[in-house]
Amino acid sequence: MIEEARLAKDGARKMAVLDTDIKNKALEEIIKDLKKNKKAIFEANEKDLQGDWPDNLKKRLKFNDKKLEECISGINSLIGLEDPVNKVTLHTTLDTGLELYRVTCPIGVIGVIFESRPDALVQIATLCVKSGNAVFLKGGSEAMNTNIALADIIYKAGVKAGLPEGWLHLMTTRADVNEMLTLNGYIDLIIPRGSNEFVQYIMQHTAIPVLGHADGVCHTYINEECDPDTAVKVLLDAKTQYVSVCNCTETVLIDKSLESDLLQRIVIELAKANVKIYGDDYMSARFNCEHVDNWHTEYLDYKISVKIVDGVDEAIEHINRYGSGHTDAIITENEEIAEKFMQAVDSASVFVNCSTRFADGFRYGFGAEVGISTSKIHARGPVGLEGLVSYKYKLIGHGDIVSDYAEGRKEFKHIKRSVK
Repeated sequence: MIEEARLAKDGARKMAVLDTDIKNKALEEIIKDLKKNKKAIFEANEKDLQGDWPDNLKKRLKFNDKKLEECISGINSLIGLEDPVNKVTLHTTLDTGLELYRVTCPIGVIGVIFESRPDALVQIATLCVKSGNAVFLKGGSEAMNTNIALADIIYKAGVKAGLPEGWLHLMTTRADVNEMLTLNGYIDLIIPRGSNEFVQYIMQHTAIPVLGHADGVCHTYINEECDPDTAVKVLLDAKTQYVSVCNCTETVLIDKSLESDLLQRIVIELAKANVKIYGDDYMSARFNCEHVDNWHTEYLDYKISVKIVDGVDEAIEHINRYGSGHTDAIITENEEIAEKFMQAVDSASVFVNCSTRFADGFRYGFGAEVGISTSKIHARGPVGLEGLVSYKYKLIGHGDIVSDYAEGRKEFKHIKRSVK
């Protein structure tokens, strides 16, 4: 792998200076070749689906015409987005003829470890194309055949369009991942997607910077001043639209004053949707449901925790204590309470009167996402193009020296200039 890492490092330097036209041409070529080779992709996917997998995993593994069209839509969206590289984000005149610029640049070589979702490979690889990064990819072993097919098609299409050799590498074993963790001289950033235990393992076994989120324990809080129809509609979408994803609501908090009417309706609607309820003492006693063992639980299934709370303050305290800092929502018609909730909840995304399922790079207009970060450094929330670039400072002078300023012959002006 050390030789692949050297090739990726060299490729990353070449990726960093590519014209936007070449990157967009590569994305167009990837679309073309994905369509042309879709039969081979689907056949590889059928092999992966032969495993004795639970239904929620099979849903993630499935790569069919619908998933392909979604991937293509995401790539087309990327083509239409502004190039995130070489954008001037700061311009300061330090003194006459001494101009300072802060300019975005790619991170370099990124290692991404993701779950058993083949479409994630397409999203991650194409985001790296547009942001000018080389990438090491490791998907779940359950999707091995599909990932190999997709990576081969995408890599060759990119090279054919002008991307450098070594811009993409697919890792296929856990040993590959462990070796990658030691390559701090070559890999610039690791983005792990998975359980809290997995992310912690990665962080503890590498000197490479790590960006990512652990689990997605998302909440929907139904405030007493909500519109009941809105509450039911939004909650059902947040829980059942797609259960095996990190932005699915896993806990619903309901104000105590809603016990007599809306709570009953919510329980009935969840039951109709085949959602199993785990409750607090009140819920267990009234509805004979199982008691919640751990409020910090990511089900990724048709299951939900329900807790009765005494107002917005208790809801906020619960979310900040048991949540994962991913995405949390409030359903209320009270603007003051909504604003308090948004300010006080310490999560990457905080919503009012809408489903937690909106926490997604494609839905945010980022084209797609490499992952969702609950970190507060560099990037937070859905990590799209802007999260895959860093910056450098460029200073342009005319024979300027520090001694003139240190010895008082000149003074800094520090004039801030507007940037486009």
